[in-house]
Amino acid sequence: MPEDAPFSGPLDALTDVTGIRVGHARLSGEGSLSGTTVVLAPVGGAVAAVDVRGGGPGTRETDALDPRNLVQRVDAIVLTGGSAYGLDAASGVTAWLEEQGRGVPVGKGPGQVVPVVPAACLFDLGRGGDWRARPDASTGRAAVEAAAASEPGSQVAQGTVGAGTGAVAGELKGGVGTASVRLASGVTVAALAVVNAAGSVVDPRTGVLYGEYGGARPPVRPAPATHDAARRRLAAIREARGDGPFNTTIAVVATDAALTRAQAQKLAGTAHDGLARAVRPVHLLTDGDTVFTLATGRLPLPPDTVPALNGILAAGAESLARAVVKAVRAAHGVEGPGGDFPSYSDLYGDMDGRRGDTDREHGDPS
Repeated sequence: MPEDAPFSGPLDALTDVTGIRVGHARLSGEGSLSGTTVVLAPVGGAVAAVDVRGGGPGTRETDALDPRNLVQRVDAIVLTGGSAYGLDAASGVTAWLEEQGRGVPVGKGPGQVVPVVPAACLFDLGRGGDWRARPDASTGRAAVEAAAASEPGSQVAQGTVGAGTGAVAGELKGGVGTASVRLASGVTVAALAVVNAAGSVVDPRTGVLYGEYGGARPPVRPAPATHDAARRRLAAIREARGDGPFNTTIAVVATDAALTRAQAQKLAGTAHDGLARAVRPVHLLTDGDTVFTLATGRLPLPPDTVPALNGILAAGAESLARAVVKAVRAAHGVEGPGGDFPSYSDLYGDMDGRRGDTDREHGDPS
């Protein structure tokens, strides 16, 4: 990380970016293991961009975010389970935004708007046992209403919630995670990730989460016996499950900096470096890895923009890598008719609880 990016924001969450709100909704009923997460921009929208690098993406309205095209700002981003079926959740968000009079003005009347709602989906079909249990417009509406009802600067629920309800990371349970970086300039860069990766988030040699390498503190290494037991259980799950399309990490990176659309697109692209640090391998044909950017424009960039932008770009990758780690740590295991998906804590226990002893061993008094 550059010297301009040493600290996390007060919540260490996407909502450290002023005006950004997050809402989750999950399906109810037997056989359901899926949901939707909505990131709601401030009134007036935010400059948005996207970078798609997975070989099997499922998206909506991503072409509208091309800097060469018409739409300048968007009001919401939808992240959803349900594969391509789940993209219907964006319809519920679109309808809600229209009711609020929010969207691209297309007529003379105040309510004559077309909300542009970019969305990306992940594959979780059948993980609760019912193949047809997937998000729809009502799920999207519930998630955006939850976001709108939240207080500004609210903490974001993590783990097995929203779009992360049925997410799986390799053989482990995935989920939703969020993190932020507060730059010395006052700019905040934050990420929210829904981790549902074909690759692994865990180093098979040590049991350490990949995203923890190179962090501010050394990672806590599980005891060898614990790691051996975890490897045996994961191998048995892998053999029983066989190959499957456990794909797609989708994310939103937000900042309060005033970025152009081209700069926002660059941020979406470099944020993928955070995925490459935390998931290995990444961007495969069976992944749909997609990163959106929202820039609210509250803080102008200084005249010498290159150093400032470099700090923002580096912070995007850092916050996304940490969001992946937090998603995996916060998830809880699920076992049912759709399969056995243990969590990292199921296999390794509360590694965070052991960090203090490890820090003291390395001379860190904090």
